[in-house]
Amino acid sequence: MSSGADFAGLHRVRRQARSTVRHARQSHLLTFVGLLALTITLGAAALSMPSFIPTSILIIPLLLGGLLLRFRPLVTLTLLTLVLGSYVVSERAQGLPKTGFVVTLGVAAWIVLAGAKVRSRLGVQGTRGESMLIELRDTLTAQGELPRLPAGWRAEVAIRSAGGASFSGDFVVSTIRDGELLEVALVDVSGKGIDAGTRALLLSGAFGGLLGVVPVEEFLPAANHYLRRQDWDDDFATVVQVAVNLATGDFEVRTAGHPPAILFDSWSGRWQTRDAEGPLLGLVEIPEFTVNKGTLRQGDALFLYSDGMVETPHREIGQGMDRLAGHAERLIAKGFKGAAQELVVQIGGRGDDSAIVVIHRQMNPADPVTPPCLPTLRPTLRRRGHALLRTLHRT
Repeated sequence: MSSGADFAGLHRVRRQARSTVRHARQSHLLTFVGLLALTITLGAAALSMPSFIPTSILIIPLLLGGLLLRFRPLVTLTLLTLVLGSYVVSERAQGLPKTGFVVTLGVAAWIVLAGAKVRSRLGVQGTRGESMLIELRDTLTAQGELPRLPAGWRAEVAIRSAGGASFSGDFVVSTIRDGELLEVALVDVSGKGIDAGTRALLLSGAFGGLLGVVPVEEFLPAANHYLRRQDWDDDFATVVQVAVNLATGDFEVRTAGHPPAILFDSWSGRWQTRDAEGPLLGLVEIPEFTVNKGTLRQGDALFLYSDGMVETPHREIGQGMDRLAGHAERLIAKGFKGAAQELVVQIGGRGDDSAIVVIHRQMNPADPVTPPCLPTLRPTLRRRGHALLRTLHRT
């Protein structure tokens, strides 16, 4: 009976301790008082035991305050730490460095306050702002994952941001409508890296909500209307959209100022561009988008890519499209397995965001094999690429 009562008492103490900790985390006043007491305690210890406790220990509560406190309480804690640290140093024996420590403590305080000031603009304190960015990045990454496809189909996506940043101006949204219509849109927001990442986060949620809800032919006009509502100055976006019927292989490609899709025809061994004219999103009030239709037969593959994959300051789009198709030829024997990641790594532009989507209708769902016809070089890709480049320059 006694052991049961002891166990119940221990459980109550544990629950009370958890409640106290939770309350301490939520109470900024309690946190401020605790750090203030810690600063005074450490200052007194450094003053009474100079041989064991250095004065620099006062930096610890200052750093904790930068993570846990709001800006105004942090300023109060910082001033107290500077005053207390200066007093403790002044009481040290002659010959010990004093001015250098005060200057170092002042620089550390300035760094802590500068970081807290930036976080206060977001209305968050501590590491919560960084956690929010991580969550937003993970959301963008999750939205770019392609849905599970039925047997006989494989789809891959790979995105690499300029400079290795966590955010990219390229993103992918996709969905399956009615269990058999795969819709994919690859979007390239103006700018690159982190500069375009914030706009990409906004547009990915909006475009992801439109895709699969509005009719296929109305997606680009609706996306254009949404982009114009943002009233951005000179910012725009390019999009390549594809809808594939997974039962028949029929597909439709539409583009908005974006490089055309590339189709690999396994039965003829040729590479074909799938041009579909359309203006950049956000520039025209009532745009018109054409459609390019075709059929993916067994062994065929469709490539969607951003301009970072094919265009560089030293290479035009036509040459880049030839280079992309040439590298993709080497992956035919593997059934294009892992093609997206390999192509981004091998030919993606280092100074620009790069993204690619590969949709492959397999020869054999259980064991992909090499298509019956080896590929030949693409004699028309470069000419079409030059024509596309001229069109983009006119827009």
